Amino acid sequence: MLQRQTRNITDHHEIILQNFLNLMDKNTVKHPTASFSTSSADAINYLELSKKLRKTERKPLVTSVTELKRKARMERKIRQRVHEITLQAPENGMLVKSLVPVAHKVYAARTVLFNCVSRLVNNIPIYTCSLCGEVYVGCVTHKIRSCNVAGSPSSKEYSWERGGVKHILPTVECFHLYDRVGRAVSHGERFQVDRIPAVVELCMQAGVDIPEYLTRRRAFPVYNVAGRMIDFERRFPKDVSAGEDIKAFGFWEKKEKPGRNKKSLDFPDDLQGLAARGMEAWENIQSEALKLMQKYAVQTCGYCPEVQVGPKGHRVRQCQAYKHQMRDGQHAWQEATIDDLVPPVYVWHVQQEQNGMPLVDGLKRYYGKLPAAVELFSQAGAHVGEAYASVMREDVVVPGLDEEKWVV
Repeated sequence: MLQRQTRNITDHHEIILQNFLNLMDKNTVKHPTASFSTSSADAINYLELSKKLRKTERKPLVTSVTELKRKARMERKIRQRVHEITLQAPENGMLVKSLVPVAHKVYAARTVLFNCVSRLVNNIPIYTCSLCGEVYVGCVTHKIRSCNVAGSPSSKEYSWERGGVKHILPTVECFHLYDRVGRAVSHGERFQVDRIPAVVELCMQAGVDIPEYLTRRRAFPVYNVAGRMIDFERRFPKDVSAGEDIKAFGFWEKKEKPGRNKKSLDFPDDLQGLAARGMEAWENIQSEALKLMQKYAVQTCGYCPEVQVGPKGHRVRQCQAYKHQMRDGQHAWQEATIDDLVPPVYVWHVQQEQNGMPLVDGLKRYYGKLPAAVELFSQAGAHVGEAYASVMREDVVVPGLDEEKWVV
């Protein structure tokens, strides 16, 4: 009789322990930086944004060093043998036909995005710090004290001033290449080659034609023999006589920046419709430009924001970042990401319940963040997708200053 009761107690103990462990897994938020608990199994884990790199730190590599060394050894062995290396588009100078509509879509989305933002900033104010460049979207500036640069006050408070479109959508420029597979821009040509937005250059290399910036379109591919590129076409197309009327430079002339045509576009009059269209354009740029970058290579410097669209970077000696003396001023080129091409400026997200009330420094761990363009569209009435749910923290109830000590 005693053995049977002992066996029942043991069985019940195992069941209770298992139920307790399951309950703990459901009620505990898995992210180590979270400071709250919830009983919902579908709770969104808060994603910490990557911290700003120091001047001595290099950007994380997209491809590991081991993989880069393996590819370099393989290419070295291939170049030792004198034979033709078969190249696929776009490495052979030809266009990827399936990506030409994608390039036109990205170029049109960029035009819509800049026009929507330029109209919304007239109704929703933009502020930027004159010392550190911090950006804030909203009518009332926040009170968070995190301005920590040379010349900032001891209280680390921001020095706010009115901003504009360039603070919401910073433009990353690169050298325009007439021939994508040609030689790189040298240091002596840095003042002779136009610099245009990198997204526009990516669209042009993928199939978009802009009359002000000519791009070579080949009818026959180039060949690679023993590591050397061989082109059997003439230097200029047949319909152009000896390269006349082709301008490879002329940056001093007043040209309208590509992708800023406002007259041929029809936009809704209400702010919510304008914000919804701008949000759609932002998502199209983020998703479709990534498709282009998977085929058309984009290079960035590992220590500075310089970007060059093409299979290799330029040779202009203008890098002033960490240990540029060891590189003779040249950039440390590596594979770029979508954030290098379209840098997202993250700002503090203002929930609807806090509209009109400034964000305070004591509760900053409960606030979320969003890219500045997305935050602008959100305050104008656009719906923010689930892709930003982990950083905007809409599932967190911001407590009062007198309630913070009761938060678990």
